Amino acid sequence: MSEPLIDIHMQVMWNRLISVVEEQAQTLIRTAFSTSVREAGDLSAGIFDLEGRMLAQAVTGTPGHVNAMAESVAHFINDIGPENIFEGDVYITNDPWKGTGHLHDITVVTPSFHHGKLVGYFASTAHVVDVGGRGFGPDAREVYEEGLFIPIMKFFDRGEVNRTLIHIVRNNVRENDKVVGDFYALAACNETGHRRLVDMLTEFNLEDLGTIGSFILKHSREATLERLRNLPHGSWSYSLDLDGYDEPVHLAAQLTISPDGVLVDFDGTSGMSRFGINVPLVYAKAYACYGIKCVVAPEIPNNTASLAPFDVVAPEGCILNAKRPAPVAVRHVLGHFVPDLVLGALHQALPGKVPAEGASALWNLHMSVRPVSDEIGGKGAEILMFNSGGTGARPSLDGLSATAFPSGVHTMPIEATENVGPIIVWRKELREGSGGAGEQRGGLGQVIEIAAAEGYAFRFSAMFDRLGHPARGRDGGGDGAAGSVSLDDGTTFKGKGLQFVPAGRKLVLHLPGGGGYGDAAKRPAAAIDADIANGYITKDQAAADYGRKK
Repeated sequence: MSEPLIDIHMQVMWNRLISVVEEQAQTLIRTAFSTSVREAGDLSAGIFDLEGRMLAQAVTGTPGHVNAMAESVAHFINDIGPENIFEGDVYITNDPWKGTGHLHDITVVTPSFHHGKLVGYFASTAHVVDVGGRGFGPDAREVYEEGLFIPIMKFFDRGEVNRTLIHIVRNNVRENDKVVGDFYALAACNETGHRRLVDMLTEFNLEDLGTIGSFILKHSREATLERLRNLPHGSWSYSLDLDGYDEPVHLAAQLTISPDGVLVDFDGTSGMSRFGINVPLVYAKAYACYGIKCVVAPEIPNNTASLAPFDVVAPEGCILNAKRPAPVAVRHVLGHFVPDLVLGALHQALPGKVPAEGASALWNLHMSVRPVSDEIGGKGAEILMFNSGGTGARPSLDGLSATAFPSGVHTMPIEATENVGPIIVWRKELREGSGGAGEQRGGLGQVIEIAAAEGYAFRFSAMFDRLGHPARGRDGGGDGAAGSVSLDDGTTFKGKGLQFVPAGRKLVLHLPGGGGYGDAAKRPAAAIDADIANGYITKDQAAADYGRKK
């Protein structure tokens, strides 16, 4: 077979491998119990070679999960030990430093055998609704308070379930059916991937993944390095100030681009917090690499080799390199700002390519709903709801409204959220005027009003940012609107921490908007008219921000 035909044959198998892991991810979505997985897609799935190197990832999933999981499979191989890996095994952990950053993410790894020979591994990760402890929120002072810590261990041993593990989990979480159900869903999705891989190997008459794996890793690395050789080379710096928990947090990064790779150094970043907003380096690295790849090499498939030229370092003990036993439950809040951080530096190297800052961090809302009286006879519920503000405007397009960047997760449908427990979402709409002004307007945030059903009240864990530090515009664009948290009677809440909404009151969230891009005076009149007609800005705003006559 000629070399061009060999390359075509390999590309077909590569695409087939991506379809295998996509079906793996879809199986998890179909079988998951938690709405965060089933409705929002807060998950990842991938296939790995015998050394634990990621060969392909599912398109469905979040960068934080996928890129962190790219490092975790090697930990599984080392901790289990090659001599203890058998057909029918399934392994599990939620170790924040060997998994994906906090205890609520369960990572499951399954060895894949073909004709009795180990050929690779399937891995998947999902965010479960509860892991015990204080519940999902930033208030803990140590990781021990944040829930049940499962070290890397066997979930199935040669086909036999670890009933001791399941028994411990059932007695340490509030929503045990959902959590245990998600454990089995993760194992089932890996099994689907394994079966489809066996079908593929049989169809292409392959004994293992060696040939196709070498092709994938070689070409991915070469393609990424080719992109880097064509970039400006040098060092650029950027910083962000954010709300933090009880005091502001400073994030700093120096980005160095060379023909051989990209180095991100978080030197100058604030030290660890006393509260659970700390970020393990594996998670910060995952989002740093994602932010850079979005601009530098967005179409190169994500795998170990395409990620290899990107390196991330940070002072030990800074808030982006938290060490055990630091609390890390809501590591996503600061972690989701890492792309804004590295993109701010990259903008200096590649002007006109990088969007303005956005709301960035998800406004996750974890509610513990309980009846106010035993006479009601109702049952409590743990409810997790994802919400998104606006993204930053792009150099040639407006920002996206109510869109999760960089996480990429979906917002759960209101009907699905209300079906989980006794709450009512009274209002959910775009927040007029929240996008920063500019030649390209920032994306809009949302206004959301939530109350417990009659006879119920709820506690909620706030894990919000950009209340005091709104998204900054770029190249003359205006800042996005800051967020706010309150009751419907005007009582103001903090952006982070456990708080209480009494029966009969509504929680009101104003989500932040994205920054604008470019001089607002250059925005086309037709775009301003459309914004007014669509309710994105008011006539007063058009006058104030764009010089439009009333």
